[in-house]
Amino acid sequence: MNTQKLKAKRAQRRRFRVRKKIYGTPTRPRLSVHRSNLHISAQLIDDLHGVTLAAATSAGKNSGLKHGANVAAARVVGQKIAEAAKAQGITAAAFDRGSYRFHGRIAALAIAATEAGLVCTNLESIRAKMQKAKAEPAAEAKAKADKKGGEKAKGDKKK
Repeated sequence: MNTQKLKAKRAQRRRFRVRKKIYGTPTRPRLSVHRSNLHISAQLIDDLHGVTLAAATSAGKNSGLKHGANVAAARVVGQKIAEAAKAQGITAAAFDRGSYRFHGRIAALAIAATEAGLVCTNLESIRAKMQKAKAEPAAEAKAKADKKGGEKAKGDKKK
């Protein structure tokens, strides 16, 4: 199979797997994110009535962004969508990452929206994972150093 077709099929499977667990209601809409090479956009969707309640994007002149495909732009879009949600009285949302992994721009948008008042992620668990990820490389390096210290030095012969 063509590699591009295979990649698209895997992305479609991921999207379906994520979306089958998430359903937007008027009180807790689905925060759907779309990422392209140039921009990032987010929508609050009420799946019960099939309407978009609010939207924010990095595209357009009124966005105030020079470049829309970076983490800083994702943070701005996250803050904008949270402000639009607060204006409509929405305080919580179900985060729909689509077929994208939760890192980089996607994570930055979700964290910024949560910090701005639209609860869509658990910040404590994200911070705990970050702390654990920072601690693991140091522990692995120490374990490697201990292992090398116990071995014979290069050039030592067996007797």
